[in-house]
Amino acid sequence: MERITSRKNPYIMRLRQLASDASARRESGETVLDGLKLLGEALASGAEVTGAVFAEGAALPEWLECPVYAAPAELLAYASPVKNSPGPVFSVRMPRHEAPEAPDCAVVLENMQDPGNVGTLIRTANALGIDLVVLCGECADRSSPRAVRASMGAAFRQSVVACEAAELPALMERLGLTLYGAALSEGAQDLRTAQLRRAAVAIGNEGHGLSRELLDNCAGAVIIPMRPGSESLNAAAAGAVIMWEMARARL
Repeated sequence: MERITSRKNPYIMRLRQLASDASARRESGETVLDGLKLLGEALASGAEVTGAVFAEGAALPEWLECPVYAAPAELLAYASPVKNSPGPVFSVRMPRHEAPEAPDCAVVLENMQDPGNVGTLIRTANALGIDLVVLCGECADRSSPRAVRASMGAAFRQSVVACEAAELPALMERLGLTLYGAALSEGAQDLRTAQLRRAAVAIGNEGHGLSRELLDNCAGAVIIPMRPGSESLNAAAAGAVIMWEMARARL
């Protein structure tokens, strides 16, 4: 095991790059994460851990088959994507999950810019058995440390694909799914009575909802019933309600 003492160490510099540069994550297929729980989730899912830095004096797991380093606490904190890092800080190659051939249901996230919301919805989809998450348009990077952390490891297991808005109709046709949009629009159908088998429901940007282009490609709109005068739910809460109804429709 090598001891690292400098911020200019190549692996420390690599961790910092993966934390801040989405293009570096896309090019390498890697991200940087922190903590034993996420390390365990990555390994349990079969993801390739490419390196790890532990605090000096920490017990080192014997089951890690990658380069392992020790570093002073201040250097570990410098390399970590989170504050007050307990370590270890590690790099991991994100698994690539293709869309299933015949999904029963999917959720589409359009232009969702908060990585915490993207990660939370990936976690919810995985927990409720949603077959596929589609990131459409300018969504936050699903491999960002914040998104993967918010997913609590579900990002290693859940099928997620990305597409542009113009490509979405062809994708839905190929998958055999009817697309609905979650929208506060006149004539939207109560979510509880919508046909959600062999369907996908699109959830929009945190501030602006779904784009007109995407809504025009939907078979219809669905709405979550709420008390009069209530504001719309935030994206993560709305997505959880929608996916719960999709899961109920499968039973």
